[in-house]
Amino acid sequence: MAEEVAIARLGHRGDGIAETPAGPLYVPHALPGERVLVEREAGGRARLVEVLAPSPERIAPYCPHAGTCGGCAVQHWRQDAALAWKRALVVDALARAGVAAEVAPTVDAHGAGRRRATLHARRRPGGGCRVGFNLARTHDLVDLAADPCPLLVPGLKAAVPAVAAAAEALAALGKPLDAVATATLGGIDLDLRGPGRVPEAMRLDLVGLAEAHDLARLSLHGEVLVERRPPVLRFGDVEIAPPPGGFLQATAAGEEALAALVTAGVGGARRAADLFAGCGTFALRLARGAAVTAVESEQAALAALDRAARHAPGLKPVATLRRDLFRRPLAGAELEPFDAVVFDPPRAGAEAVARALAASRVKRVVAVSCNPDTLARDLAVLVQGGYRLGAVTPIDQFRHAAHVEAVAVLAR
Repeated sequence: MAEEVAIARLGHRGDGIAETPAGPLYVPHALPGERVLVEREAGGRARLVEVLAPSPERIAPYCPHAGTCGGCAVQHWRQDAALAWKRALVVDALARAGVAAEVAPTVDAHGAGRRRATLHARRRPGGGCRVGFNLARTHDLVDLAADPCPLLVPGLKAAVPAVAAAAEALAALGKPLDAVATATLGGIDLDLRGPGRVPEAMRLDLVGLAEAHDLARLSLHGEVLVERRPPVLRFGDVEIAPPPGGFLQATAAGEEALAALVTAGVGGARRAADLFAGCGTFALRLARGAAVTAVESEQAALAALDRAARHAPGLKPVATLRRDLFRRPLAGAELEPFDAVVFDPPRAGAEAVARALAASRVKRVVAVSCNPDTLARDLAVLVQGGYRLGAVTPIDQFRHAAHVEAVAVLAR
């Protein structure tokens, strides 16, 4: 049975929230201030039936998959309002952690679009396969073959037929296929995942597929099958070939915005540590002015960083250290050589690192995060340890999604 509700606010996942006598009701695709007709579902959720009184900030989505694809939560919302909401997510997380901070306006860092995406391929019951993203809250797929995702850079859209061809080549294994696709200066870099052990004949078919679809590199579970051209990216003015499927900022504009804030935050440091360094997004830029120690748990990422540093003229010394920073953060005497420390952890945050820094004499810390809640927790540890928190800047490189990143600069 349908009922009318008023949407009071937007949740952190982008759902409208209506306060009802039975508790909060979460309504996807509804906006604050709207009156809507809904049908209740399980778990305090509801399906939007009709918008009775639309928000003046509501706009028409431009993608045919909007409302069904799990990637976009707020494509129906005006962009300036969405950016303000993402800033509010950071403000609220800091407030809950008891951290006072100046939060800058959100930087729109979508740029030319997403240069990396994870595509899924699933067999159709009647033959053939579907390639795309997950539908919202299901394991079914949005088929991107006919209507490519408009948020991807143009060069990445050609990955869809390549993944479809790979799924056909591996169909006899009877397993689902996922693929991490990256648009590089050399072309598409594709890392296939999920099929397990692949017979040699099928591996040879995949090599032929790379030729037919003009891929720069094709890998299987991180093992390079063929590299026809180097899958090169530029971190600042340094060229690097990341490992297959290695971590990368989603957009080039997002990477540039984050790196600019990190570089400014480090200031005139002569020796810096880059923790959770990946393959050098920040380390290779910082090395233009400081000796850098890059710490990361993935050996392949460190190897790519090291190769790039050795072939780039004019850098200060770049050292690499393989370390699980969750279990063994740099601490005590290990931190003494550094004027500045940067950390950019996964969503779980870097609490152990923050506690070690709070006990150190490092002068400047720059925290980068993709999770406002764990960022706020880690910043609280640093402030309690004697750091003064400067500006916190939200970054939006996942347009229309509920994700937001942020950079915070602290000083002793």
